[in-house]
Amino acid sequence: MPEYRRAYVPGGTFFLTLVTYQRNPLFSDPENIFCLRHAVATVRCEMPFDVTGAVILPDHIHFLWTLPVGDQAYSKRVGRLKVIFTQSLRGKGVLPQNVSNSRRKHHESDVWQRRFWEHTIRDEADFEKHLNYIHYNPVKHSLVSCPHLWEYSSFHRWTQQGMYTNDWCCVCSGVKVQVRDFGEIIEKVGE
Repeated sequence: MPEYRRAYVPGGTFFLTLVTYQRNPLFSDPENIFCLRHAVATVRCEMPFDVTGAVILPDHIHFLWTLPVGDQAYSKRVGRLKVIFTQSLRGKGVLPQNVSNSRRKHHESDVWQRRFWEHTIRDEADFEKHLNYIHYNPVKHSLVSCPHLWEYSSFHRWTQQGMYTNDWCCVCSGVKVQVRDFGEIIEKVGE
């Protein structure tokens, strides 16, 4: 089995990617997005940190989290977030019947991929690169034509703070285009 090593920098900023199990588009349901936001808020109350940037896509999430000075426990926060969100969907301690023996052994359900991806932000340029990546991600995945059209993103907050202009990477000249219907994505996945 490969050995995974994570970089733990006290008080650091971390780019995180969490993916749903088998890329299930759980976050195409606004109720699940509400549950995810509630899970993040709960973890932030238990173990404070700043959500510096975020985007929620149908089957994965990207975050930029900044931890308090001296704190390096982002893995603990991610684990807690996964548990709280999963419980909001399934009920406490309940695993679906169709979960593999390996996932049962590790107390996992069919909600999240086993691991998550992290990158420690090194400097301002690295921070800006990852923040741009987060905000452009809905366009990259052909969910919208422009970053300002994606509702589930910190792009709007950063625009209000003057980091971005509304027309950053915009191709629609500010004309609101309908957000793509997730139903067609779900149908394609099921084929």
